[in-house]
Amino acid sequence: MKKLRVLHSDSTIDAGKIICVGRNYAEHAREMHAEVPVRPVLFLKPPSALLTAGEPIIRPAISKSLHYEVELVVIMGKGGSAIPERDALSCVFGYAVGLDMTLRDIQAEAKSQGLPWSVAKGFDTSAPVSSIVPAATVPNPRELGIRCLVNGSVRQQATAGMMIFSIEQLIAYVSTIFSLEAGDLLFTGTPEGVGEVVDGDVIEAHLTGYTSISHPVRSR
Repeated sequence: MKKLRVLHSDSTIDAGKIICVGRNYAEHAREMHAEVPVRPVLFLKPPSALLTAGEPIIRPAISKSLHYEVELVVIMGKGGSAIPERDALSCVFGYAVGLDMTLRDIQAEAKSQGLPWSVAKGFDTSAPVSSIVPAATVPNPRELGIRCLVNGSVRQQATAGMMIFSIEQLIAYVSTIFSLEAGDLLFTGTPEGVGEVVDGDVIEAHLTGYTSISHPVRSR
């Protein structure tokens, strides 16, 4: 089981399942020529997708097109089923910034055939995640900002308040489908500006004012 570090601490937590939300920013849905959803679009990544501590992001040989997607990640502190929105934030252990790395050509092929996205989204190193910022140190989660840079150039920038479905709504909805447990990670969706990276590029992701990650890109 992989572990995630808690910011400014020697503490770690065991990472649980990784639940991801697609198309949770309207402008990103439009740039992907997709409809803005009426309910959250969910998919999963395996725990083996997690990446920490600046290790390289590896593009598998089956793909020729690797894309970055920066996301706010919510880490659950306690779980449950059918969690009411009013109780959702009390279940959060903390927040992190993550990257939902995507094999865009493999995803496009799967979409065209009506097949799952598991290969495109769940390959090894596809889920880099920063240290966790404890929820108690975050005055207003809706004001959390995320930003992605490639080779020092800003490509994506947004705040949690711009999401179609809020953190509370996502936790409430997800928990009606998957029972949530302590250590589970919820990737909350990416804003507009996604794009391709190639060997030698360096991707930075920032949870503004709190923590960040930096990973080089390699091919297998």
